[in-house]
Amino acid sequence: MEGIKLFTLTNARGASVTLSNLGAGIVSVVVPDRDGAMGDVVLGYENPADFLADGPCAGKIPGRFANRIAKGKFTLDGREYSLPLNASFGNHLHGGPEGFQNKLWEARETPEGAVEFLYFSEDGESGYPGNLKVVAHYEWSDDCDLKLTITAQADKPTVLNLTNHAYFNLDGEGSGTIEDHILRLNASEYLPTGEDLVPLGPFDPVAGTPMDFVTPKPIGRDLHADFPALKYGKGFDNCYLIDGYEPGQLQEAAELWSPKTGRLLTVTTTQPAIQVYTGNWLSGCPQGKHGHVYGDYAGVALECQHLPDSPNHPDYPSTVLRPGEVFEEAIIFSFTTKD
Repeated sequence: MEGIKLFTLTNARGASVTLSNLGAGIVSVVVPDRDGAMGDVVLGYENPADFLADGPCAGKIPGRFANRIAKGKFTLDGREYSLPLNASFGNHLHGGPEGFQNKLWEARETPEGAVEFLYFSEDGESGYPGNLKVVAHYEWSDDCDLKLTITAQADKPTVLNLTNHAYFNLDGEGSGTIEDHILRLNASEYLPTGEDLVPLGPFDPVAGTPMDFVTPKPIGRDLHADFPALKYGKGFDNCYLIDGYEPGQLQEAAELWSPKTGRLLTVTTTQPAIQVYTGNWLSGCPQGKHGHVYGDYAGVALECQHLPDSPNHPDYPSTVLRPGEVFEEAIIFSFTTKD
Protein backbone atom coordinates (compact mmCIF):
# COMPACT_ATOMS: atom_id res chain seq x y z
CA MET A 1 0.00 0.00 0.00
CA GLU A 2 1.42 3.32 -1.07
CA GLY A 3 2.16 5.80 1.68
CA ILE A 4 2.93 3.37 4.51
CA LYS A 5 5.88 4.60 6.57
CA LEU A 6 7.73 2.66 9.26
CA PHE A 7 9.71 4.16 12.13
CA THR A 8 12.13 2.18 14.30
CA LEU A 9 13.26 3.37 17.74
CA THR A 10 16.26 1.54 19.23
CA ASN A 11 17.39 2.05 22.81
CA ALA A 12 20.83 1.80 24.43
CA ARG A 13 20.28 -1.92 25.14
CA GLY A 14 19.64 -2.68 21.47
CA ALA A 15 15.94 -3.32 22.06
CA SER A 16 13.67 -1.75 19.47
CA VAL A 17 10.12 -0.75 18.59
CA THR A 18 8.82 -0.36 15.04
CA LEU A 19 5.78 1.83 14.43
CA SER A 20 3.63 2.45 11.36
CA ASN A 21 1.60 5.43 10.21
CA LEU A 22 -1.13 2.99 9.12
CA GLY A 23 -3.43 3.10 12.12
CA ALA A 24 -0.64 4.68 14.23
CA GLY A 25 0.29 1.08 14.97
CA ILE A 26 2.89 -0.96 16.82
CA VAL A 27 4.45 -3.29 14.24
CA SER A 28 7.08 -4.94 16.42
CA VAL A 29 8.67 -4.83 19.88
CA VAL A 30 12.04 -6.59 20.08
CA VAL A 31 13.17 -7.15 23.68
CA PRO A 32 15.54 -9.51 25.52
CA ASP A 33 14.53 -12.66 27.36
CA ARG A 34 16.05 -13.75 30.69
CA ASP A 35 19.21 -14.89 28.86
CA GLY A 36 19.55 -11.68 26.87
CA ALA A 37 18.31 -13.19 23.58
CA MET A 38 16.27 -10.72 21.56
CA GLY A 39 12.82 -11.61 20.26
CA ASP A 40 9.85 -9.87 18.68
CA VAL A 41 6.90 -10.16 21.07
CA VAL A 42 4.19 -8.45 18.97
CA LEU A 43 2.09 -10.18 16.31
CA GLY A 44 2.15 -8.61 12.87
CA TYR A 45 2.20 -9.36 9.16
CA GLU A 46 4.88 -10.06 6.58
CA ASN A 47 3.32 -7.60 4.12
CA PRO A 48 2.78 -4.08 5.58
CA ALA A 49 -0.32 -3.65 3.37
CA ASP A 50 -1.99 -6.59 5.15
CA PHE A 51 -2.46 -4.36 8.19
CA LEU A 52 -5.15 -2.53 6.22
CA ALA A 53 -8.66 -3.73 7.11
CA ASP A 54 -7.37 -6.81 8.93
CA GLY A 55 -9.93 -8.46 11.18
CA PRO A 56 -7.66 -8.61 14.28
CA CYS A 57 -6.83 -4.86 14.12
CA ALA A 58 -3.25 -5.91 14.93
CA GLY A 59 -1.21 -3.30 16.79
CA LYS A 60 -3.28 -0.33 15.67
CA ILE A 61 -5.37 2.42 17.28
CA PRO A 62 -9.06 1.83 16.54
CA GLY A 63 -11.48 4.74 16.62
CA ARG A 64 -13.35 6.96 16.88
CA PHE A 65 -14.73 4.54 19.47
CA ALA A 66 -12.81 1.38 20.36
CA ASN A 67 -14.88 -1.69 21.25
CA ARG A 68 -18.65 -1.97 20.70
CA ILE A 69 -21.57 0.43 20.53
CA ALA A 70 -24.88 -1.44 20.66
CA LYS A 71 -26.80 -1.40 17.37
CA GLY A 72 -24.55 1.43 16.20
CA LYS A 73 -26.70 4.07 17.91
CA PHE A 74 -26.20 6.59 20.68
CA THR A 75 -27.86 9.83 21.77
CA LEU A 76 -25.85 12.93 22.64
CA ASP A 77 -27.45 16.19 23.78
CA GLY A 78 -30.84 14.95 22.60
CA ARG A 79 -29.77 13.96 19.11
CA GLU A 80 -29.47 10.34 17.96
CA TYR A 81 -26.49 9.29 15.87
CA SER A 82 -26.24 6.17 13.68
CA LEU A 83 -22.95 4.42 12.99
CA PRO A 84 -22.00 1.69 10.48
CA LEU A 85 -22.69 -1.87 11.65
CA ASN A 86 -19.65 -4.11 11.25
CA ALA A 87 -19.85 -6.59 14.13
CA SER A 88 -21.98 -9.65 14.79
CA PHE A 89 -25.55 -9.14 16.00
CA GLY A 90 -25.72 -5.79 14.18
CA ASN A 91 -23.37 -3.77 16.37
CA HIS A 92 -20.69 -1.15 15.74
CA LEU A 93 -17.08 -2.14 16.47
CA HIS A 94 -13.84 -0.11 16.63
CA GLY A 95 -15.24 2.89 14.77
CA GLY A 96 -16.52 0.85 11.84
CA PRO A 97 -14.84 -0.46 8.68
CA GLU A 98 -13.40 2.99 7.93
CA GLY A 99 -12.09 3.49 11.48
CA PHE A 100 -8.85 5.17 12.53
CA GLN A 101 -7.07 1.79 12.34
CA ASN A 102 -7.46 1.85 8.56
CA LYS A 103 -6.26 5.41 8.00
CA LEU A 104 -2.83 6.72 7.09
CA TRP A 105 -1.91 9.17 9.85
CA GLU A 106 0.51 12.05 9.41
CA ALA A 107 3.80 11.15 11.07
CA ARG A 108 6.94 12.83 12.36
CA GLU A 109 9.94 12.05 14.52
CA THR A 110 10.41 14.58 17.32
CA PRO A 111 13.77 16.13 18.27
CA GLU A 112 13.58 14.12 21.51
CA GLY A 113 13.48 10.84 19.61
CA ALA A 114 9.78 10.10 19.92
CA VAL A 115 7.35 9.39 17.07
CA GLU A 116 4.09 11.30 16.73
CA PHE A 117 1.11 10.45 14.56
CA LEU A 118 -1.70 12.89 13.78
CA TYR A 119 -5.12 12.17 12.35
CA PHE A 120 -7.87 14.66 11.54
CA SER A 121 -11.32 13.08 11.55
CA GLU A 122 -13.94 15.18 9.80
CA ASP A 123 -17.38 15.99 11.16
CA GLY A 124 -19.71 13.15 10.17
CA GLU A 125 -16.95 10.62 9.44
CA SER A 126 -18.41 7.16 10.13
CA GLY A 127 -21.44 8.92 11.58
CA TYR A 128 -19.65 10.68 14.46
CA PRO A 129 -20.23 14.38 15.15
CA GLY A 130 -17.54 17.04 15.19
CA ASN A 131 -14.16 17.64 13.59
CA LEU A 132 -11.63 15.78 15.74
CA LYS A 133 -7.85 16.13 15.90
CA VAL A 134 -6.03 13.15 17.44
CA VAL A 135 -2.31 12.86 18.27
CA ALA A 136 -0.67 9.57 19.26
CA HIS A 137 2.77 10.09 20.82
CA TYR A 138 5.09 7.09 21.30
CA GLU A 139 8.27 7.13 23.41
CA TRP A 140 10.73 4.23 23.85
CA SER A 141 13.08 4.33 26.85
CA ASP A 142 16.38 2.65 27.66
CA ASP A 143 14.47 0.70 30.33
CA CYS A 144 12.24 -0.79 27.57
CA ASP A 145 9.18 1.25 28.50
CA LEU A 146 6.93 1.99 25.52
CA LYS A 147 4.75 4.95 26.46
CA LEU A 148 1.75 5.89 24.33
CA THR A 149 0.04 9.20 25.07
CA ILE A 150 -3.13 9.96 23.10
CA THR A 151 -4.59 13.47 23.02
CA ALA A 152 -7.59 14.80 21.14
CA GLN A 153 -9.75 17.89 20.73
CA ALA A 154 -13.09 18.42 18.95
CA ASP A 155 -15.10 21.40 17.74
CA LYS A 156 -18.48 19.82 18.59
CA PRO A 157 -19.60 17.46 21.36
CA THR A 158 -18.63 13.91 20.39
CA VAL A 159 -17.79 10.55 21.94
CA LEU A 160 -14.32 9.07 21.99
CA ASN A 161 -12.64 5.87 23.17
CA LEU A 162 -9.07 5.18 22.06
CA THR A 163 -6.62 2.38 22.83
CA ASN A 164 -3.88 0.31 21.23
CA HIS A 165 -4.76 -3.16 19.96
CA ALA A 166 -1.35 -4.90 19.97
CA TYR A 167 -1.25 -8.67 20.47
CA PHE A 168 1.56 -9.93 22.68
CA ASN A 169 3.28 -13.30 22.82
CA LEU A 170 6.22 -13.11 25.21
CA ASP A 171 7.70 -16.34 23.84
CA GLY A 172 8.05 -14.49 20.52
CA GLU A 173 5.49 -13.99 17.77
CA GLY A 174 4.79 -17.17 15.84
CA SER A 175 5.95 -19.42 18.69
CA GLY A 176 2.58 -20.98 19.56
CA THR A 177 -0.20 -19.98 21.92
CA ILE A 178 -0.23 -17.75 24.99
CA GLU A 179 -2.14 -20.32 27.04
CA ASP A 180 0.83 -20.94 29.37
CA HIS A 181 1.42 -17.20 29.94
CA ILE A 182 0.71 -16.11 33.50
CA LEU A 183 -1.69 -13.15 33.69
CA ARG A 184 -2.46 -10.97 36.68
CA LEU A 185 -5.06 -8.20 36.54
CA ASN A 186 -5.51 -5.35 38.98
CA ALA A 187 -9.26 -5.83 38.60
CA SER A 188 -11.75 -7.35 41.01
CA GLU A 189 -14.77 -6.67 38.76
CA TYR A 190 -15.59 -7.41 35.13
CA LEU A 191 -18.37 -6.36 32.78
CA PRO A 192 -20.85 -9.15 31.91
CA THR A 193 -22.23 -9.08 28.36
CA GLY A 194 -24.83 -10.83 26.29
CA GLU A 195 -23.78 -13.22 23.54
CA ASP A 196 -23.32 -10.15 21.32
CA LEU A 197 -20.48 -9.02 23.67
CA VAL A 198 -22.37 -5.80 24.47
CA PRO A 199 -22.49 -4.93 28.20
CA LEU A 200 -25.63 -5.82 30.11
CA GLY A 201 -25.08 -2.95 32.55
CA PRO A 202 -23.42 -3.28 35.96
CA PHE A 203 -20.11 -4.94 36.83
CA ASP A 204 -19.89 -8.29 38.58
CA PRO A 205 -17.18 -9.44 41.00
CA VAL A 206 -14.65 -11.87 39.53
CA ALA A 207 -14.25 -13.73 42.82
CA GLY A 208 -15.30 -17.35 42.57
CA THR A 209 -15.52 -17.28 38.75
CA PRO A 210 -13.18 -18.24 35.87
CA MET A 211 -12.85 -14.50 35.17
CA ASP A 212 -10.64 -14.01 38.23
CA PHE A 213 -7.03 -12.95 37.52
CA VAL A 214 -6.50 -11.07 40.79
CA THR A 215 -4.23 -13.97 41.74
CA PRO A 216 -1.94 -14.74 38.79
CA LYS A 217 -2.83 -17.83 36.76
CA PRO A 218 -2.14 -19.33 33.32
CA ILE A 219 -4.42 -17.88 30.66
CA GLY A 220 -5.25 -21.37 29.45
CA ARG A 221 -6.44 -22.66 32.81
CA ASP A 222 -10.01 -21.37 32.42
CA LEU A 223 -9.93 -20.38 28.75
CA HIS A 224 -12.58 -22.96 27.82
CA ALA A 225 -14.46 -23.08 31.11
CA ASP A 226 -18.21 -23.68 31.10
CA PHE A 227 -19.07 -20.06 31.82
CA PRO A 228 -21.25 -17.71 29.73
CA ALA A 229 -18.63 -14.98 29.18
CA LEU A 230 -16.11 -17.53 27.89
CA LYS A 231 -18.57 -19.37 25.69
CA TYR A 232 -19.80 -16.16 23.99
CA GLY A 233 -16.30 -15.19 22.84
CA LYS A 234 -14.65 -18.63 22.53
CA GLY A 235 -12.25 -17.44 25.21
CA PHE A 236 -11.62 -14.18 27.03
CA ASP A 237 -12.96 -11.06 25.33
CA ASN A 238 -13.99 -9.11 28.37
CA CYS A 239 -13.71 -5.69 29.95
CA TYR A 240 -12.34 -5.38 33.49
CA LEU A 241 -12.63 -2.30 35.71
CA ILE A 242 -9.20 -1.32 37.03
CA ASP A 243 -9.14 -1.19 40.83
CA GLY A 244 -8.37 2.23 42.27
CA TYR A 245 -9.13 4.11 39.03
CA GLU A 246 -8.95 7.89 39.29
CA PRO A 247 -9.13 10.08 36.17
CA GLY A 248 -5.68 11.19 35.04
CA GLN A 249 -3.79 8.96 37.49
CA LEU A 250 -1.49 6.19 36.29
CA GLN A 251 -2.53 2.84 37.72
CA GLU A 252 -1.15 -0.64 37.13
CA ALA A 253 -3.63 -2.63 35.04
CA ALA A 254 -1.96 -5.95 34.22
CA GLU A 255 1.12 -8.14 34.36
CA LEU A 256 1.84 -10.80 31.76
CA TRP A 257 4.71 -13.25 32.28
CA SER A 258 6.15 -16.05 30.18
CA PRO A 259 7.66 -18.83 32.32
CA LYS A 260 9.45 -20.07 29.20
CA THR A 261 11.41 -16.90 28.36
CA GLY A 262 11.15 -14.95 31.60
CA ARG A 263 9.84 -11.90 29.76
CA LEU A 264 7.48 -9.80 31.88
CA LEU A 265 5.11 -7.16 30.51
CA THR A 266 3.62 -4.67 32.95
CA VAL A 267 0.79 -2.46 31.66
CA THR A 268 0.09 0.87 33.37
CA THR A 269 -2.58 3.34 32.31
CA THR A 270 -4.73 6.36 33.12
CA GLN A 271 -7.75 4.63 31.55
CA PRO A 272 -10.55 3.13 33.69
CA ALA A 273 -10.67 -0.36 32.19
CA ILE A 274 -8.79 -3.04 30.29
CA GLN A 275 -10.23 -5.33 27.63
CA VAL A 276 -8.56 -8.73 27.67
CA TYR A 277 -8.84 -10.50 24.32
CA THR A 278 -7.05 -13.82 23.95
CA GLY A 279 -6.95 -13.83 20.13
CA ASN A 280 -9.88 -16.23 19.93
CA TRP A 281 -10.41 -15.71 16.18
CA LEU A 282 -6.87 -15.19 14.85
CA SER A 283 -6.97 -18.22 12.56
CA GLY A 284 -7.26 -17.10 8.96
CA CYS A 285 -5.66 -13.69 9.47
CA PRO A 286 -2.96 -12.58 7.00
CA GLN A 287 0.39 -14.37 7.00
CA GLY A 288 2.51 -13.34 9.95
CA LYS A 289 6.10 -12.18 10.04
CA HIS A 290 8.80 -14.58 8.85
CA GLY A 291 6.16 -16.77 7.19
CA HIS A 292 4.48 -17.59 10.49
CA VAL A 293 0.84 -18.66 10.43
CA TYR A 294 -1.09 -17.45 13.48
CA GLY A 295 -3.71 -19.70 14.98
CA ASP A 296 -6.29 -18.91 17.62
CA TYR A 297 -4.75 -17.81 20.94
CA ALA A 298 -1.41 -16.93 19.30
CA GLY A 299 -1.39 -13.62 21.16
CA VAL A 300 -3.26 -11.68 23.81
CA ALA A 301 -4.43 -8.07 23.49
CA LEU A 302 -4.44 -5.99 26.67
CA GLU A 303 -6.45 -2.95 25.58
CA CYS A 304 -6.58 -0.12 28.13
CA GLN A 305 -9.70 1.91 27.37
CA HIS A 306 -13.05 3.24 28.50
CA LEU A 307 -15.97 0.86 28.79
CA PRO A 308 -17.70 -0.55 25.70
CA ASP A 309 -21.06 1.01 24.84
CA SER A 310 -20.39 3.86 27.28
CA PRO A 311 -22.49 6.39 25.32
CA ASN A 312 -25.55 4.27 26.15
CA HIS A 313 -24.69 3.87 29.85
CA PRO A 314 -24.70 7.22 31.69
CA ASP A 315 -23.46 5.51 34.88
CA TYR A 316 -20.16 4.52 33.20
CA PRO A 317 -17.20 6.96 33.15
CA SER A 318 -18.08 9.51 30.49
CA THR A 319 -16.64 9.24 26.98
CA VAL A 320 -18.12 12.60 25.90
CA LEU A 321 -15.59 15.14 24.64
CA ARG A 322 -16.78 18.74 24.35
CA PRO A 323 -15.23 21.79 22.65
CA GLY A 324 -12.55 23.34 24.83
CA GLU A 325 -11.80 20.04 26.57
CA VAL A 326 -8.73 17.90 25.93
CA PHE A 327 -8.88 14.11 25.84
CA GLU A 328 -5.60 12.81 27.25
CA GLU A 329 -4.88 9.21 28.19
CA ALA A 330 -1.67 7.25 28.61
CA ILE A 331 -0.73 3.58 28.30
CA ILE A 332 2.74 2.29 29.25
CA PHE A 333 3.97 -1.15 28.19
CA SER A 334 7.04 -1.97 30.32
CA PHE A 335 9.21 -4.95 29.37
CA THR A 336 11.50 -6.60 31.92
CA THR A 337 12.37 -10.17 32.88
CA LYS A 338 12.00 -12.36 35.95
CA ASP A 339 12.89 -15.95 36.76
